Amino acid sequence: MTPPLANAPRRSDLPSMTTASLSPAAAIDELERRHATAAAALRGALDRFVRCGEPPGAALRARFRYPELRVTCLPGGDPPPPTWRAWAKLQGPGTYASTITQPGFFRRYLTEQLEPLVAEYGATLAVGDSTQELPYAYVLEAADELVHGEVATADLVRYFPTPNLSAVGDEVADGTWALEDGRPLPLALFDAVRVDYSLHRLVHYTGTDWRAVQPWILLTNYQRYVDQFVRWAMAELADPASPYDSLTAPGGAVVRRDTPVELAEALIVAAPWHAFQMPAYHLARSDGRGGVTIVNIGVGPSNAKNITDHLAVLRPHCWLMVGHCGGLRQSQVIGDYVLAHAYLRRDRVLDDLVPPEVPIPALAEVQMALQEAAARVTGERGDALKRRLRTGTVVTYDDRNWELRWSQERRRINLSRAIAVDMESGTLAAQGYRLRVPYGTLLCVSDKPLHGEIKLPGSASAFYQRAVGEHLSIGLAALDILRGQLGSLHSRKLRSFDEPPFR
Repeated sequence: MTPPLANAPRRSDLPSMTTASLSPAAAIDELERRHATAAAALRGALDRFVRCGEPPGAALRARFRYPELRVTCLPGGDPPPPTWRAWAKLQGPGTYASTITQPGFFRRYLTEQLEPLVAEYGATLAVGDSTQELPYAYVLEAADELVHGEVATADLVRYFPTPNLSAVGDEVADGTWALEDGRPLPLALFDAVRVDYSLHRLVHYTGTDWRAVQPWILLTNYQRYVDQFVRWAMAELADPASPYDSLTAPGGAVVRRDTPVELAEALIVAAPWHAFQMPAYHLARSDGRGGVTIVNIGVGPSNAKNITDHLAVLRPHCWLMVGHCGGLRQSQVIGDYVLAHAYLRRDRVLDDLVPPEVPIPALAEVQMALQEAAARVTGERGDALKRRLRTGTVVTYDDRNWELRWSQERRRINLSRAIAVDMESGTLAAQGYRLRVPYGTLLCVSDKPLHGEIKLPGSASAFYQRAVGEHLSIGLAALDILRGQLGSLHSRKLRSFDEPPFR
């Protein structure tokens, strides 16, 4: 299962590749059938091995394969109609391919990508079995645990596929894959084994099933925002006019619209959020427009990169950072907002992947939505809003005690004209740019370290109680605005010149 370059487009023997071109719906049905068949064969073999020590033979093991989807566009014919769409676009004629996992869950996404390729480009679709093995851990619901009695993990690894780390990577997303003769072009940013890897990491870090993650994501660095989100979510579930219908908490508890109030409150209180590194809550809706997820990512750029590496495989519509920052300007007041339109990236965690000299553009749709949301929530517009919401550059550090290096950092901060400092925003924006997920940042000034206004326990508590609710409401209002702008939100600014067809 080791290709010449990890995550590059892979050659497949595809002995059972469909010969007739499939419709998008039929192709997804076939992907589902093949994935379910492979997973069932692998689970059955695992069960027999655990119960009676019977290892799978070569013929059976050959069935433990991800399905592969191929899209072919032949040269000639009429050119496709012009489109401003930033997805479902072919760079030119050829064959594009990717292995696919969990096709049932991704049905809507796959349909959105495939239908324009067929209708506008005349592409043909085929599905078959790839040569990429399905690791045994990825067919188990509890991926980090396997109750196998006296069976040693070494024996499982001997007879069953495991993730081959040399074949799990982001070479397509990072533009480092190499095309070889006879190989198809990449169809998607992530192949099946990379997606499965992240789906199971999401369970580990957030404490919730990856299926519960919603396409509109708020990222924060304070549990107080999560607590406020939960209060808002419970109020939405109690409102018969609300489109939201269920809330999933860390540990797996689900509160639904018809859950009795006493039971709902008990489930939320009992949720073991503290047992997980980045606890998440997911408020879902059934109208097809996508609910909201909030994740407490903790502090620091490493955490910010970690969680977004995994969230990105779900192809969310947007992630927004709503957290606290240090104000760098004398005119700022604690409680003011900072709308980042540029980032001075001193986080270092992405320097090899997105070098600091690569500009991270502000996305106009997100910026305008955040500004309009701030106006709606605060009731302030024009000069009154400008006094509370300032647009500018945010410095993101990997060192919480950067103030101790102020004499060295002063010139760089002055040159950047930065107005705020934090430890996550620049990383999250760079990850959005790198992984093609729309992003934005709205921070709240909680201290002014260069002007003697530092966080003290008493003043900090009073600030949090006053500011968190309003700040969170602005983030939620911005997501509501962006729901109606999907066509323009997935910006062409995030596409490279040799981008895979899928968003």
